[in-house]
Amino acid sequence: MPPSVSVVGSINLDLVALCEYLPRPGETRTALEFERVPGGKGANQAVAAARLGADVRFVGRVGRDDHADLSTRDLREAGVELSLQVDDEEPTGIALIAVDLSGENHIIVVSGANRSLKGFEVGEPDALLCQLEISDEAILAAAGQTDAFFCLNAAPAREISDEILQRADLIVANSFELDALGSSPLGALFALTLGAEGAVLLDDGDEVARAHPPKVDAVDGTAAGDAFTACLVVSLLEGRDRQQALERACAAGAIAASRPGAQPSLPTAGEVDAILRA
Repeated sequence: MPPSVSVVGSINLDLVALCEYLPRPGETRTALEFERVPGGKGANQAVAAARLGADVRFVGRVGRDDHADLSTRDLREAGVELSLQVDDEEPTGIALIAVDLSGENHIIVVSGANRSLKGFEVGEPDALLCQLEISDEAILAAAGQTDAFFCLNAAPAREISDEILQRADLIVANSFELDALGSSPLGALFALTLGAEGAVLLDDGDEVARAHPPKVDAVDGTAAGDAFTACLVVSLLEGRDRQQALERACAAGAIAASRPGAQPSLPTAGEVDAILRA
């Protein structure tokens, strides 16, 4: 049977503008292209885990608006079981994203209905996956319902309670996110992502694996971290050793960075296998 993952997190509609280069403070740039793309770190990771072969349940909150339908499109197509709340007051979350031709981006998230996520059930998964685009209260409510393996992707960067850090079995963060945590998280299994340099996996502060991503032409790094996180969790649940799991996670992140958009960029397990064989 495939591993089961419950993802409790954000769901957004991404408003993406492709620019020749990112604007400097006070500068206006004209976009080369514009798209509306399903996104949100929680929804991205749910889609990624499903495409990698997991049985996925997604818990999130949307507004009663037109954005809600489009924001759930790829979740439905990926076969994710949806447990969605509908907010009558707050709109569906959005992310304003500028991407340049080298794949660098600026992202501003307007949380909307994501702020009010509460009163949900996570079921009985093999793993629980949360991120920081929802409240600490929602994360604690999710983690308190299950003894399953709990992965916290500490993104976007902000301080969180020690109670969450101590509950996490795996924390995934980049260097900016690590600095923002406000507490040492290294008692847990910790994956430090290093962008184009790959990632390091630490157990109680000791390095246990290191991996580098395959070479790709970067197009849009928006969901690369989400692909990495989902692939690391699914690979560990599948019983792969830590080195192989980290290598697969780096490959998934690289594939996502080589494609435009958030959820449209997320790879399947077959695509991860193929790039690692190349």
